[in-house]
Amino acid sequence: MSAFDSIKQGLDEAKAFSRGQKADARVHEISVPDINVSEIRARTGLSQAEFARSIGVAKGTLLNWEHGRRRPNGPAQVLLALIARKPSVVQELLGS
Repeated sequence: MSAFDSIKQGLDEAKAFSRGQKADARVHEISVPDINVSEIRARTGLSQAEFARSIGVAKGTLLNWEHGRRRPNGPAQVLLALIARKPSVVQELLGS
């Protein structure tokens, strides 16, 4: 099977699954714990502006998370959970 055929098959399975049809697709669910953004940032030793820059969000977004007006979700929630486990992960991997 060519790479194109393999990718097409995967997309067809994903589309069928999303429509509720039986598909051979495997679903992986990852549970991300609730996080305290202020605590995570404090453990990095970075200011709000530095931390926001390091994770690629606006400082206003970070402030909203820290003050509980909004909650991070999706990739931001996963990234913050990783940082909670290892505060230096962003600097080590991206050389920031």
